[in-house]
Amino acid sequence: MDKLLIRGGRPLQGEVAISGAKNAALPELCAALLTAEPVTLTNVPRLQDVNTMLTLVRNMGVEAERKDDGTVLLNAGPLSSPEAPYELVKTMRASVLALGPLLARFGEATVSLPGGCAIGSRPVDQHIKGLQAMGAEIVVEHGYMIAKLPKGRTRLQGARITTDMVTVTGTENFLMAAALAEGETILENAAQEPEIPDLAEMLIKMGAKIEGHGSSRIRIQGVERLHGCHHQVVADRIEAGTFLCAVAATGGSVFLRHGRADHLDVVIEKLREAGATITAMADGIQVASQGRLKAQSFRTTEYPGFPTDMQAQFMALNAISHGASTVTETIFENRFMHVNEMVRLGAHIQTDGKVAVIEGVAKLSGATVMATDLRASASLVIAGLVAEGETLVDRIYHLDRGYDQMEAKLRGIGADIERIQ
Repeated sequence: MDKLLIRGGRPLQGEVAISGAKNAALPELCAALLTAEPVTLTNVPRLQDVNTMLTLVRNMGVEAERKDDGTVLLNAGPLSSPEAPYELVKTMRASVLALGPLLARFGEATVSLPGGCAIGSRPVDQHIKGLQAMGAEIVVEHGYMIAKLPKGRTRLQGARITTDMVTVTGTENFLMAAALAEGETILENAAQEPEIPDLAEMLIKMGAKIEGHGSSRIRIQGVERLHGCHHQVVADRIEAGTFLCAVAATGGSVFLRHGRADHLDVVIEKLREAGATITAMADGIQVASQGRLKAQSFRTTEYPGFPTDMQAQFMALNAISHGASTVTETIFENRFMHVNEMVRLGAHIQTDGKVAVIEGVAKLSGATVMATDLRASASLVIAGLVAEGETLVDRIYHLDRGYDQMEAKLRGIGADIERIQ
């Protein structure tokens, strides 16, 4: 099993390119299922979840070709079996995104209930309820969601859908399904993450009629068919945020090419309050930092609030900053699994339910730690970059699920980091 060996204490300097967002690429790969015409996506990150999604659509009969430069060519014309089996879905929750498009285009879909990372329970019930509101008949049996249209119906019906909670993948599923539904669909309480407007822009290029994307109320006028398109995946705000925290922690000056400062307002505001210098540029973000920063308290909330996917990385920064801070996690349960590992490196952190209290220390010391989930692994890498001596991060397959060649990018800006067996 791969591990990362990090020798800490080196400032970061230079330029790093931010990859396309996994959470935009995955629904956009599924959006290609909505048309029989070819679709081209560029800036697709090289990640395990993306490979799994490509395997999933190929398994349905879709032609999918991936090029080295981040371009993916898809043709769902020959799609023959609208199903997503457990073997493929269990490693990636995002497979549920195939449900809406398959149902909308073929009138039937069989999708396994998801597995995925060990973060609480993310119910797919919202997805089922929303698609039922659009006229789908859905039963859950033997671990599969089996969806079909009622007898005599050939299309989903437009509906007003209000979810009990804000759900990103739910909003994406309804957006794709509604694009081909009959009549108007209104999504209330829609998620506003930047990946949603990016998906909507892709669907509009395919001929969909959508307005209000990026707000909490999205209107979709269904059309009979969608055509192919060419679309560039939006830059990954969490990858950009991770590098911002890394530079803030180690000191130095780095330009994040393609980084979108407008997608990271709250994180950037907190980093500035901590003492880092951050400048939004035309094609990226410049970040500089020196010395110990000031610890910042925050609570995670839905976009545009502080992202839960940045909580662990910012906690690593707080661990070596001046002063005490509290971090409140309101989105996912069981999302402090990195704390015990950080404590092994010398951090002073206590947790009680959804709240972590961090007492900043002057230095961390290298040790062997274990990644427990995707963002936890990134926070341990940041901690390792500032710790004295050697840090070994085990189980980094978690990291590979969400970061495109992280250690190579860090090496490129001066980190002493290598992948070992």
